[in-house]
Amino acid sequence: MKYKIDIVRVRENIITINGWAVGKRPDSCIKFNVYAGDKNKIDFKLVLTRRDDVSRIYFGETVDKELGFDIRFEYKRTEDYYLVIDADGAKKTVKFNEELIAKRSSAAHKRFEKIKDLCNMETVRVSLNFLKEHGLRALYRKSVAKIKGIDSDYEYGEWYEKTKPSDEELQRQKKEVFEYMPKFSVAIPAYKTPKFFMTELIESLLAQTYSNFEICIADGSPVEDGEQDAESIAEILDRYAKKDSRVKYKIIGKNLGISGNTNEALKMAKGDFIVLCDHDDLLPLNALYEAASAINKNRDCDCLYSDEDKLDLDGGALFDPHFKPDFNIDLLRSVNYICHLFIIKRQLLDKIGMFNADYDGAQDYDFIFRACENAQKIVHIPKVLYHWRCHMNSTAANPQSKLYAFEAGARAIRAHYERTLPHIRIDGIEKGIDYGIYHTFFHIESEPLISVIIPNKDHSADLDIAITSLMSGSYRNLEFIVVENNSSLDETWEYYKSIEKKYNNVKVVRWEREFNYSEINNFGVSHASGDYLLFMNNDVELKEKDSLREMLGYVQREDVGICGCKLLYKDDTIQHAGVVVGFGGIAGHTFIGLHDTQNSYFHRAATAQDYSAVTAACMLTKRSVFDAAGGFSKELAVAFNDIDFCMKVRRLGKLIVYNPYAVFYHYESKSRGLEDTPEKMERFNRETASFIKKWPDILKDGDPYYNPNLTLRKSDFSLRDLYKEKIGEQYHIKDIEKYF
Repeated sequence: MKYKIDIVRVRENIITINGWAVGKRPDSCIKFNVYAGDKNKIDFKLVLTRRDDVSRIYFGETVDKELGFDIRFEYKRTEDYYLVIDADGAKKTVKFNEELIAKRSSAAHKRFEKIKDLCNMETVRVSLNFLKEHGLRALYRKSVAKIKGIDSDYEYGEWYEKTKPSDEELQRQKKEVFEYMPKFSVAIPAYKTPKFFMTELIESLLAQTYSNFEICIADGSPVEDGEQDAESIAEILDRYAKKDSRVKYKIIGKNLGISGNTNEALKMAKGDFIVLCDHDDLLPLNALYEAASAINKNRDCDCLYSDEDKLDLDGGALFDPHFKPDFNIDLLRSVNYICHLFIIKRQLLDKIGMFNADYDGAQDYDFIFRACENAQKIVHIPKVLYHWRCHMNSTAANPQSKLYAFEAGARAIRAHYERTLPHIRIDGIEKGIDYGIYHTFFHIESEPLISVIIPNKDHSADLDIAITSLMSGSYRNLEFIVVENNSSLDETWEYYKSIEKKYNNVKVVRWEREFNYSEINNFGVSHASGDYLLFMNNDVELKEKDSLREMLGYVQREDVGICGCKLLYKDDTIQHAGVVVGFGGIAGHTFIGLHDTQNSYFHRAATAQDYSAVTAACMLTKRSVFDAAGGFSKELAVAFNDIDFCMKVRRLGKLIVYNPYAVFYHYESKSRGLEDTPEKMERFNRETASFIKKWPDILKDGDPYYNPNLTLRKSDFSLRDLYKEKIGEQYHIKDIEKYF
């Protein structure tokens, strides 16, 4: 038996203990008991939660079992308490008292706990299994990351407290009068809602700094069977309705399901905009104010969503913030990232209709799809305006508590594709890295010729791996255009002769001028015959055999201009998983150095989505798009040419997709070398200035596919520094200003 206490928190006279426990088998029976003082058994509240990270480490897979626990009980600071965990007869006892809790809270002890956690979880057996599969360097990186911690520089609770509106700001908001004062209808479906949750929710709404709203609650609790909870909720609703005319409610008398109950609440709504809210969650005091402000800045918008975080069971702590990108259609097709807070204009609701019970479990996913498909303008508010309560029956804590939801989600995605991309066939929609994340398999309508453009200078062994590995994949209709650029080794020229003789689909063409990545690739394209172009470095090796099919599935869509892939270093750490404009001052790759088996921010590295750019180290595009964009810009000989090309393709109205299921190894710039001479540094500065001049808006306003609450200093999507980060601050402007 293994266990870990992650968090111990004392608030007034209540202690909360969070952790996990596993037995020898996934189906081991885990029991908990709490004793006080002389070991008298006492009452406690227990909520079991998902811990898929623990599951994967100990059992090698995600199992349908709640391995995490959240325990609460009354606590007296002068007494000792004992938590007893029993797994298949093996018992572990953990003691809690004031001294031990204080020790646990100290910084030194936190570090010790991380090391102990590592020792617990990376047992000899588990470590050997990981070592066999991923190698020693991967195990070392994983272990160091666990000891050091790979999370943000700040605890989210501290960060939120320092960034939330001050009391003075909240008072100012109450006095503000917008040019347009939309009326919001907060639609809430209720069913057997705990009294405490309902009371907290209504109080959070009535305390909003923006006052032009109504609350529409439809309660589907079965009052006919005389349950006290249903009667108590009815009394609470009635009391609030008498106290404040903005509170409206309806007792349905029976459960119509989540869609039916929501639709009853929607029928009551008379506002200009509808705000969707669950019955057990909370809104921060500025939520409706921020929505009204965003609407006034975007008068043509008819659909809005915000960032969100999670709220623990007793409402005492916030955690796990989800800072989202602006509207990202392919991310939405992979996961319902929009979720909460979601606001829809009355006219748009009338157009698309209400919730569809056929998708119960994923009814909000289907509804959001239909809303976004028909919206004139979708606005993302990059602020946390929704606290999603995490408890046993909530998918926020337990994504398998409603397994049927994921099947309904797949059906919602397929129906969306049928409405929006009727000419694209879907071969399947399967579970991605986790429940609630979907992997779409697009049907390849034909086997079009893909021209692979590979610049090369010497390094014939690497080039051979690049070519032959691609030939070994599942997509075979390929031609290779090797653009020779001033190789000096005899073995390189011998290799060219042998490869052209061995394969009739390999052609070597000569670029005899100085190195210019843009011009070399443009030259290669001039010799290409395919309708699709794969730009690939000579130091790239195919890892997953279906990678080209994965990429082509996206690029064959009319709305997609480019598809990129996941690139790994040889030790299976990430080299590229999409590009964010602003990282490192100008642009950079996401999640660099994270091991491919480690979880990224909301699984972003493992989820198909749109980005502003991807790397041309391995990038697929259409020949027609390449020509329309004007190819690569020759003034960018080395730096940012691929980012610039992506920006030009986006300007055509095309999407840039990152596909994590297309995976290659990348051995990183073996041919060109480093920027380590004064001439190369001057060129780099000149090209940096050129990029800044060409694309000032995205550098000024920020990447729409990245959230301004996240840092630009690192690639791991950690929280933004509390001091103001400036895009471009890593560069010495004096070094490049002469090029403007």
